[in-house]
Amino acid sequence: MGEIITVGNKGKTVRSDCFITFEQKDKGGPDIRLESKVAVMYGNAIMIQAKNILGFFGIQDASLKIEDSGALPWVIAARIEAAINKAIKQEKEFLPDLLNQNKYTTPRDKNRFSRLYLPGNSPGLMINAGIHNPDGIILDLEDAVAPDKKDEARFLVRNALRALDFYGCERMVRINQGARGIADLDYLIPHNVNLILLPKCENPEQIHDVDQRIGQLKKKYRIHNPVWLMPIIESALGVINAYSIAAASDNIVALAIGLEDYTADLGTKRTTEGTESFFARSMIVNTARAAGVQPIDSVFSDVADSEGLKQTVLRSKAIGFDGMGCIHPRQIRIIRENFAPSADETEKAKKIVFAYHAALEQGLGVVSLGTKMIDPPVVKRALNTINLAIKMGILSENWRDTYEKI
Repeated sequence: MGEIITVGNKGKTVRSDCFITFEQKDKGGPDIRLESKVAVMYGNAIMIQAKNILGFFGIQDASLKIEDSGALPWVIAARIEAAINKAIKQEKEFLPDLLNQNKYTTPRDKNRFSRLYLPGNSPGLMINAGIHNPDGIILDLEDAVAPDKKDEARFLVRNALRALDFYGCERMVRINQGARGIADLDYLIPHNVNLILLPKCENPEQIHDVDQRIGQLKKKYRIHNPVWLMPIIESALGVINAYSIAAASDNIVALAIGLEDYTADLGTKRTTEGTESFFARSMIVNTARAAGVQPIDSVFSDVADSEGLKQTVLRSKAIGFDGMGCIHPRQIRIIRENFAPSADETEKAKKIVFAYHAALEQGLGVVSLGTKMIDPPVVKRALNTINLAIKMGILSENWRDTYEKI
């Protein structure tokens, strides 16, 4: 008899998941037991799937118990494979053909106003996350997953990257630190991930290690699509080294800050006003702009305080950030609306572009609008606002003709 292996989640509040108990035996063939409220409708399909997975790994004698809470096939497959992997350390991957729908890429300059964190070991929170329309969905393998669940979470996240409908959101994964994070990449790079978040970055060597492994995996699996990187700065040392981190790879598209760990490193309390983190956040913005990547602010942790979130977003935008993280779907709309150009900002930008365009046609280099002079830096800022408004659908594509002439 072998070791009894358990994988997954169960309990009264668990939905769309299953709990697997697996044990190898000396003889007797496969003994598969299923407990499920949907057994009448899907029990036969689940039993066939379980038998196929055991057969795929060449397991003839084993006890397998499935306690199902409405798990989808890709979740069941991930849970059973994780249990088998714990028992026999196999090299093969069980990847049914149906798990391969997400192949779209995302551009370097994609809007990243909001990115929604989801625990990498909780499929019930993943399944419908895309309908809330965040710019990115982060399947988190780091802080949101208990240490003893990290190995099994890899299989779940891998299958989610292939099978889950992300509704066009950027598919992001936050990996672990160090060697465990490097090992995480084997489960992500061949399976349609768009962007990797690197937590607690303090030096460029961490970027180089991840970038090198991604390159090896892309070559091995003949992957040509880009895999972007977003380092997260979460310590005083990381802030000081921020530029060398942001410039460490051409694949870096954004630089983020994590304020919970940063303020803990300072030994201070995080506040809504953000006085204690103003220096660090300003450094991240300036560093990101200098390196030509997007500056991304931290999450707002009070999901019930909508007004506090709004004011935080407005302060974040005023400092120069392009987006921030969120931990609940209800935060997405507030973040998106308040990072977007306001009606006044858009109207002012249009007037500046009209005035400058007219000046160019008259051979003038500068022009005034009201009491203020309009020169190239002012126009550049206005054009950025217009371009963003076009990308968000606030202005029509017709504006792009004027935009491209200047």
